[in-house]
Amino acid sequence: MNANNFDYEQTVMCIIINAGACRSYAMQALALAKAGNADEAMLMMEQANDALKQAHEVQTQLIGLDEGAGKVPVHLIMVHAQDHLMNAILLKDLSTEFIDIYQKLSAQEAR
Repeated sequence: MNANNFDYEQTVMCIIINAGACRSYAMQALALAKAGNADEAMLMMEQANDALKQAHEVQTQLIGLDEGAGKVPVHLIMVHAQDHLMNAILLKDLSTEFIDIYQKLSAQEAR
């Protein structure tokens, strides 16, 4: 992919789709952990991590193409994609912490 030869909309949508998938998997993981299904929650978080990795790889490619020189146009849809990615990262990180808390609470209740 180079700055003159890439599908802008498809590239941006790849970030949005994968960030959205990450967010969905993280929310499912939280629900599973809350219900006491820690193992399933961790599997869901692995899927969240995979989706986030795909979105981040596309973002990294765009940054490389831009070379800090404004070669990649920044339209509202790009801002939207970056917002989705940022929120997915935050939710994934917070979900990891909440799952840990749910596991500790579950262990305490089992005593």
